[in-house]
Amino acid sequence: MRAFANAILIVLGWIAVTASLFVSGPALAGMDLPRGNGLPVIVQAGASFLSLDGFDENAGTFRATVDVRLRWTDQRLARTGPAAGSPPETLRDAAAQARMREIWVPPVVLSNQIGEAALSDDGLRIYQGGRVELLRRVTADFSVDVDVARFPFDRQRLPVNMVISGLTVAEVALRFDQSDIDYSRPSANAALAGWSVGLVDLKSQPQSGWYNGRHAQVVASLDIARQPGVVVASIFIPLFASLVIPLLAIWLNRMEDGVFQVDTYEMVNIIIGGLFAVIALNFTVYSSYAVLATGDNTVNRLFALNYLTLASALFVNILFARFNVVGRLFGPYVQEQAYVTIMWAVPCLILTLATAFMLVAYV
Repeated sequence: MRAFANAILIVLGWIAVTASLFVSGPALAGMDLPRGNGLPVIVQAGASFLSLDGFDENAGTFRATVDVRLRWTDQRLARTGPAAGSPPETLRDAAAQARMREIWVPPVVLSNQIGEAALSDDGLRIYQGGRVELLRRVTADFSVDVDVARFPFDRQRLPVNMVISGLTVAEVALRFDQSDIDYSRPSANAALAGWSVGLVDLKSQPQSGWYNGRHAQVVASLDIARQPGVVVASIFIPLFASLVIPLLAIWLNRMEDGVFQVDTYEMVNIIIGGLFAVIALNFTVYSSYAVLATGDNTVNRLFALNYLTLASALFVNILFARFNVVGRLFGPYVQEQAYVTIMWAVPCLILTLATAFMLVAYV
C-alpha cells in the first residue's frame, strides 16, 4: 500500500508541475526579446533634468532628479478587436512595477549612478499597437569627469549614462530622434548656485563588454557654465596682487652714479614676505578647490608665474645690489642702464604672460 501511495504522489506531482508550466507559459514568454520587428530591438531613450541638488567638483559628483524615458514596440502587447480603440493602459508605481514583471522591459541601468537611488518611481504606458513607454524618475548621485583647464571660464557636462545591461548591440540598440531631443531638457527648477544651466545633449556611445561585445549606451549631458564673478574676486585678484610684491623689490631700489641706495637686506625681506603670501594663498585656494591642484589650468599657471617672479626678483637683487656683478664687469653706467631695462622689461613680461593665461581660458 505504501508503494502504491508513493506512486500516486509522484503522478500528482508531475501533473502539478505540468499545469503550472502551462499556466505560466504566456507570462514567461513575454519576458523574451520582442522579435516581431527583427533584431536588434530598437529602444528610444531620452532624459530630462527636473532639479539639481548639488555639484561637488572636488569629489566629481552631482545630485539630480532625472526623468528617464524609454520607448519600444512589442507586438505581443498589441490589442485587436474591440480593445483596439481603447485608451492606452497607464500604470504608476507598484502597479507599473507589477506589470513590468509580466512583460519584456529593456535592462537599462544608469552606469554612472553612485549607490542606491534616494527616489525611484516608475510610470508605464502601453498603447493599442504594442508601443510601450516607460518613464522612470530617479533622484541619485552621479559621477562626472570635471575638467578645469579653462577655470574660471569653464563649462562642465553633467552626464546620465543609460546603458543596456547584459545584451549586446546586436540584440538591443538605443536610439533617439527629434522627439527624444525635445524631451531631453532641463526644467525651469533646474538651478545650481554659481552656475548657469544650459541645454541637454544626447550622444550615442556604445560601451565595450566581455568577449569584444558592445552594449548600447546613450549619454544625456546637461551643460553648465561657471559664473566667474565670485571666483575672480576671491582667487584671481589676490593672485595678480601677489605678482606685484616681487616687482616692488625691483622698483623700490634706485641708483645714483651706479650705486644702489637701498640695502639688499630690505629688498630680500620684501621677497620673503611675498613668498609666504603666495604659499598661504596656495593653501587657501587648494583647500577650497582641490580639483585645481592637479593638471594644467589657469590657477596653476599663475602660481608658477608668481614663484618665477619671486625667484627673478631675488636673483636681480643679489646679482646687482649685493655682489655688484654687472658693475664690476662692465662699469657703473652699464649696470645702471641694465637695471633700468630690467625694471620695465620684467613687469611687461609678467603682465603679458598673466594676460595670456586668462585669455587662453576665456577664449
